[in-house]
Amino acid sequence: MARAHALHILVKTQEEADALKQQLSKGAKFGDLARKHSLCPSGKKGGDLGEFRRGQMVPAFDKVVFGKPTLEVHGPVKTKFGWHLIKTLSRG
Repeated sequence: MARAHALHILVKTQEEADALKQQLSKGAKFGDLARKHSLCPSGKKGGDLGEFRRGQMVPAFDKVVFGKPTLEVHGPVKTKFGWHLIKTLSRG
């Protein structure tokens, strides 16, 4: 079963996610922005979701984590929880 380790930032609107992605592109630290802005409890850990298996997250989230290049910020990705910026650290 495929496993991955990812970080994410969860916000309410696409505009917020776009603004955060722009800050990241200018050198802001993912963990700092997650701690400050993420609505997910993982925000306290810099957005770290730890390791999880394919199928444990909602499909749109899984698609990015298991299908897009690692170590890049992807999104905004919309799920029933809100808008995510996702960074996959490792996959195996």
